[in-house]
Amino acid sequence: MVEENLMTREVEKGLGKIGVTVSKPILALIAIVFGILVIVFTDLLPWLVGLYFIIQGLLFFIEYLEQRRR
Repeated sequence: MVEENLMTREVEKGLGKIGVTVSKPILALIAIVFGILVIVFTDLLPWLVGLYFIIQGLLFFIEYLEQRRR
């Protein structure tokens, strides 16, 4: 549970830095939908994990570029 909260905070922080705000209920709903999709369609797991890593990597890269500009 603690790891999920940390991940949620990191995603919110990253999205906020690029001007996108997502509320916690929406993130919770997305997590539930992704969880159901993984249970029903087990072949989606690599795609969902890959998508998460791509998004997280982009957010970290954008954060790095913003810190370099300052």
